[in-house]
Amino acid sequence: MTDKKKLKKYAEAEKLTKEAEALSQAGTEKKDASVEVEIEAVAGKSREKELEAVIEELQQEKQSHYDRLLRVSAEFDNYKKRGAREMEEFRKYSNESLLKELLTVVDNLERAVGSSDSGSCDSSGLIQGVKMTLSGILKIFEKFGVKPIDAVKRPFDPNFHQAMMKEENGDYPENTVLKEFQRGYLIYDRLLRPAMVVVSAGKTRSEEDEKRQNEQ
Repeated sequence: MTDKKKLKKYAEAEKLTKEAEALSQAGTEKKDASVEVEIEAVAGKSREKELEAVIEELQQEKQSHYDRLLRVSAEFDNYKKRGAREMEEFRKYSNESLLKELLTVVDNLERAVGSSDSGSCDSSGLIQGVKMTLSGILKIFEKFGVKPIDAVKRPFDPNFHQAMMKEENGDYPENTVLKEFQRGYLIYDRLLRPAMVVVSAGKTRSEEDEKRQNEQ
């Protein structure tokens, strides 16, 4: 082989070698680029998961705050209602002690009126004045929710009546209120003072035996 042919073969070999190196370099760069894309994709997925976790945490926190707000709102509403009830109770019963003291005045006036009706007092003008005073006080009581207990000829009720004595009486069933020593009063639906009463003890045994014999 001549020198020219050798040089030509060397040149072709060198050209092929450079082309091979170029292809190899291009493949390496392409591979590196693919790896970088994959890395970025993995990083993107990781960031997406992190964002989802943050969003979920914020939503849970938001729900927690909302639930707490609802509880606080309900508690405040109950507090307002309780406060309103307590204020209403205070308004209704704040004059209880004063009205209870005034009951003694009513008692005295009722006794005076009772004496006039029985004929032991001749001063009609005085009695008329006493009656007007009593009527005025009772109207004040009614204005403040105070009303008398209707006890006479009704069944004895220990919640509203205080039995001072028992009296045998065949005209009424046992434990019937026959008389009042002192009138009882309510303030709205609460007992202000019980009525002091005389209670029927029913018929005596001898009366019952006599009635039984008459029936036979």
